[in-house]
Amino acid sequence: METLVRIAEALGRFSARFVPSSFAIAVLLSLFTLGLAVGWTGTPAPSVLDAWGAGFWELLSFSMQMALVMFTGYLLALTRPVRMLLERLAGLARGPRSAVVLMALVSMGLAYINWGLSLVASAMLVRFVARRRPDVDYRLLVACAYFGLGATWHAGLSASAPLLVATPGHFLEKQLGVIPIDRTLFSPFNLGLTLAAVAGLTVLAWAMHPSPERTVRVDPALMEQFRDFEPPTRPADKSPALWLDFSPLLNVLFGVLGLAWFARTLWLNGGFKALNLNGVNFLFLTLAVLLHGTPARLLKASEEAASVLHGIVLQFPLYAGIYGIFKATGLTERIGQLFVSLSTAHTFPAIVYLYSGVVNYFVPSGGSKWAIEAPYLLEAAHALGVAPEKVVLAYAWGDMATDLIQPFWALPLLSVARLDFKDILGFLLVAFLFYLPLVTLAFLVWG
Repeated sequence: METLVRIAEALGRFSARFVPSSFAIAVLLSLFTLGLAVGWTGTPAPSVLDAWGAGFWELLSFSMQMALVMFTGYLLALTRPVRMLLERLAGLARGPRSAVVLMALVSMGLAYINWGLSLVASAMLVRFVARRRPDVDYRLLVACAYFGLGATWHAGLSASAPLLVATPGHFLEKQLGVIPIDRTLFSPFNLGLTLAAVAGLTVLAWAMHPSPERTVRVDPALMEQFRDFEPPTRPADKSPALWLDFSPLLNVLFGVLGLAWFARTLWLNGGFKALNLNGVNFLFLTLAVLLHGTPARLLKASEEAASVLHGIVLQFPLYAGIYGIFKATGLTERIGQLFVSLSTAHTFPAIVYLYSGVVNYFVPSGGSKWAIEAPYLLEAAHALGVAPEKVVLAYAWGDMATDLIQPFWALPLLSVARLDFKDILGFLLVAFLFYLPLVTLAFLVWG
């Protein structure tokens, strides 16, 4: 146990010294991808530059979705009922080790249900747990809040690729038909591997907590920023405009309409399996409007909620530029061909898993790159005699594997926690070094 702590701390010291900021990582990855596209695919440098610049705007709608995930979730967390719920949940932690175990379980459990929900709720819970348990190692606590995005989301109920191929009319239906989720998400293999990953990472979180004298606690100045939200005071003026701003009338009307639309949408589209990122954002916004009670309170809370969006706004376009290079230059196919050339029928699922993880580090798209990679991966699987559901699951697990060591998805969490990625990378590297061999071995055995 102490050995794990020393390894994590050594990796943490290394990352603090040599790993730059999240923005610098995005720039370095952009430069590396530009050079790789020119040198490996033979695409002329001006064309690669054009693809990079045009790619900046490829993910605008997704960037706005992510900004709204964080904004609406934060807005909801500032309401009195949700704060009470988070306080009660944080109170389950009876010590520093149980605090990180609680954080890991909540993060991975919620990510299995919906990755957007995990991203927001875990970030909010960090503040409440840190306030309740100031003796917890704050770096490890924040790292555990990120486990769900790297270990369970693409094996769960919001998994992009498995849900896509289970949808009639999807773009690959002529090639492989419709693959129901009982052959992917609810297969014994996927359920068993998910339980193994959750159990292993939970035990690892418990084991990695440093002794009290080596614990890095939350900065007291930071704790001041975690204080309760103070609603605006009602002025003495009784004008109609101020009456509207401090009356619950408009919030209640909006909330009732929003909940009615949300319930109707689920009813008409098959229940919660139709829940997507837009649906989560709409629900969070509706509940936030309803629970804040008045427009004045909502507007003041929105000022605080907007303070965590800078990382998304600044850095997501850089990753969109990298995505543009991969999409336009054939770089994804080149990497895929390299991995496929090393495969046999037995090793192909494990190779797809590793390949998907490599590409995900450069293009952490949350599954949208499946449209680029799927055709030639499935063609290779057909030639090797590998069942398509194995390719889908291997891709899905690989797509989230390197999220553990990639700052893209951690940006909203880091904004709320007021840390940089290098502060938590030591613990995440230990988790990754446990998790990667475990899942690789599982796909080798399954293959």
